[in-house]
Amino acid sequence: MRRISKLTRVAVGVASLALAATACGGTSGESGGDSGSKEDLGLAIAYDIGGKGDQSFNDAAYAGLEKAANEFGYKTDDVEPTEGETDADKEQRLASLARQGYNPVIGIGYAYGPAMEAVAAKYPDTTFGIVDSAVEAKNVASLVFAEEQASYLAGVAAAKATKTNTVGFVGGVDIPLIHKFEAGFKQGVEETSGGKVKVLSQYLTQTAEEGGFSSPDKGKAAAEGQIEKKADVVYQAAGLSGQGVIEAAAKAKVWAIGVDSDQYQQEALAPYKNYILTSALKDVGGAVYALAKSVEDGKPLTGTQVFDLKVGGVGLSDSNPEYAKVAGLQEAVEKAKEGIIDGSIKVRTE
Repeated sequence: MRRISKLTRVAVGVASLALAATACGGTSGESGGDSGSKEDLGLAIAYDIGGKGDQSFNDAAYAGLEKAANEFGYKTDDVEPTEGETDADKEQRLASLARQGYNPVIGIGYAYGPAMEAVAAKYPDTTFGIVDSAVEAKNVASLVFAEEQASYLAGVAAAKATKTNTVGFVGGVDIPLIHKFEAGFKQGVEETSGGKVKVLSQYLTQTAEEGGFSSPDKGKAAAEGQIEKKADVVYQAAGLSGQGVIEAAAKAKVWAIGVDSDQYQQEALAPYKNYILTSALKDVGGAVYALAKSVEDGKPLTGTQVFDLKVGGVGLSDSNPEYAKVAGLQEAVEKAKEGIIDGSIKVRTE
């Protein structure tokens, strides 16, 4: 298996699928288990905190698994995290999937980094993938995204939509990955408004173990606080906690901006959809599918795979009809896209 030493861009379309809202415990009931030979088994994914049903990051990954299963006609598996789990628990989960014969096996989220490094060395004939982190191993594909670019576009939209000249950002956990979302958003707001729009920022927790990505009540409280300070557009990068942000925005009749999936399309968020102006898209599903297809084609991707705006790996949704009615929004976003792609706009990551 050839190691790709330089950053490689893989073109995939941005997924915007409406997914079922039910969060599941353990493995999916529709997935393969221990039965079947190694040749019978295909893609398996291990979810990040929040699990299936978060209407965001994990559900985007599940969309990629569904696409691969439908196209390739093989058994798949998707496994939930457990509360308070350790790296050893993650390692055991990944090893179990590899041992059963699933290939590729993908860890959804940066937290799988240490476990992935350990397990990949023990199963050299299995292709592994990890989302949002880089693991140096010849049989691992690191699936990383230019989240800051999508967030810049979200900032452009927020600056055009605000009437109070105050907008908010709610991050799930205070870590470098989420700093990229905040940095891009702030820059988009600042450069679009000429510095006239203020951004209120808040992180829900310092660590993931404290529930920053899995506590809608925390997200709701943070958004309510920002709305009290006159924020009339609130952008969240908080996983399952983001549902609380969206609920608070809808209750106050102000705009929410979703993340990762097109949250306007999500069934569980249907009661609030009229207040979801747009979503900063991150095509986790496309990345998951791309790795599965490469294995199916006998040419497994390895090394760092970068999904950016140029290849459609990130973007901004326009599903809500109200998006087109905000004066100057569409034109400003399209101009910003062109600038990011041609390099005239350099988006910050911190």
